[in-house]
Amino acid sequence: MNARFAAVALAALSTVALGPAKTDAQGFAGLGSNAQGFAVPERGFTLSFPKDHGPHSGFRIEWWYVTANLQAEGGRRFGAQWTLFRSALAPGEGQGWSTPQIWIGHAAVTTAERHYVAERLGRGGVGQAGIVADPFEAWIDDWQMKAIGPAGNDQLGRIDLRASGKDFSYRMTLTANGPVVLQGDQGYSVKSSSGQASYYYSQPFYEVQGTITLDGEPVTVTGKAWLDREWSSQPLASNQTGWDWFSLHLASGEKLMAFRLRDTGGGFVSANWISADGRTNPLSSQDVLLEPLRTAQVNGRDIPVAWRVRIPSKGLDVTTRPLNDNAWMNTYTPYWEGPISFEGSMSGEGYLEMTGY
Repeated sequence: MNARFAAVALAALSTVALGPAKTDAQGFAGLGSNAQGFAVPERGFTLSFPKDHGPHSGFRIEWWYVTANLQAEGGRRFGAQWTLFRSALAPGEGQGWSTPQIWIGHAAVTTAERHYVAERLGRGGVGQAGIVADPFEAWIDDWQMKAIGPAGNDQLGRIDLRASGKDFSYRMTLTANGPVVLQGDQGYSVKSSSGQASYYYSQPFYEVQGTITLDGEPVTVTGKAWLDREWSSQPLASNQTGWDWFSLHLASGEKLMAFRLRDTGGGFVSANWISADGRTNPLSSQDVLLEPLRTAQVNGRDIPVAWRVRIPSKGLDVTTRPLNDNAWMNTYTPYWEGPISFEGSMSGEGYLEMTGY
């Protein structure tokens, strides 16, 4: 789960479409509104690659999203984010300016001292932004996520990633050392007790090499990255107010994806334990305990920036710590997103995203 949903639903409809948004206040950012006219995910559908790396114009909401935990020589830590959102005002593609497809890009770099953010808005149909499935390429203006060479395209095996904003830029090569992972039930990811769902897969096995430039100073970095892909038309229930989403790289080589969708009755929790060779073990809500431990004042909001994450069946009991409390995405639809480290029964690093606070 991610604020990519919120960014697309609100920013696309109200900023790029002509005139202010007229959205139903159902669920966080209206994402529980009815999917009438759009396709909806169906359990049992088989995802197919490289085709499903591309856009799905019959669905309302979609994104391509990368987070990276990075380190420079000497140990200085960084986080980087690259996201491209697609939102449809109506199903289908259309031609030129008549297309109903809206595109939004978010990019960020986080250090212990500062959080750099940039946002791009664009309309489909005119070449400013878009996706090609094979060979894979995603872009908005001069921001790019592009497959390098034909080998491994089904698994998005090698990617060139670049973006820039005020006082920052980056260019990185991502090389996968494991397979694409299907989240939920073979890619069908349930989001509420009412049955709302999305199609969801990840490539969590990237090794990264590249350069980040901050305030004119280039820094060579290495690290790990995680790609998420998700699409739906009504991803939330009407009473869901926001979410807390974790992607964790364990020192053992295992991975964990976990999210809590908050609602007026408590919350809906889901998680997936991923072995070092890419085998998945979906976990029920009873198996996953997510407990906020510390809040910080961020942009006038109380944000739970440190968490205890427990999965007793896996022996996991860790406390997360943000690189920067103030990892606030000051975009049209704002949210908190930044790199974290964790320690306890296991150690490692990852990313945390929180919306609706």
